[in-house]
Amino acid sequence: MRTSRWLIALALVAIAGTAFIRAQGHGAMENLAQAKWGPAPPMVPKGAEIAVLSGDPTKAAPYAVRLRFPANYDIPAHSHPTDENVVVTSGGLYLGMGDKLDRTKGTVFTSGGFAIAPANMNHYAYTKAVTTIVLYGQGPVEFKYVNPADDPRNKK
Repeated sequence: MRTSRWLIALALVAIAGTAFIRAQGHGAMENLAQAKWGPAPPMVPKGAEIAVLSGDPTKAAPYAVRLRFPANYDIPAHSHPTDENVVVTSGGLYLGMGDKLDRTKGTVFTSGGFAIAPANMNHYAYTKAVTTIVLYGQGPVEFKYVNPADDPRNKK
């Protein structure tokens, strides 16, 4: 009898917690197969795709997105005004710190790998195979390229 009361109490807490999350508008559940992919924003080189998981990366609020990069994809050296949290879900993402992309350097992060690029720290990324990541943090997301000529928004 004592165990059944405990289970009932636990179930009520779980239901109340779920209702609270939904009421606050912060609930998000999605398997990879359900992702709605579209072109990534113009601040990253063409070829990447994005699927928003939660929040709005253009607003000053928490966000989470999936990004999918093609093989042999480069993101030149850049920084962000906020920390960038990266979890690799498939493939391999090479990350390096510095002012210029260098494909002979960088550390590869494979499925399950995690990295943080601190705010205002210059870093770069590249792939050798198709790679998917989850990127999350505090928006708004912005890119400041070390070399303005590398910024895809400056290309005609």
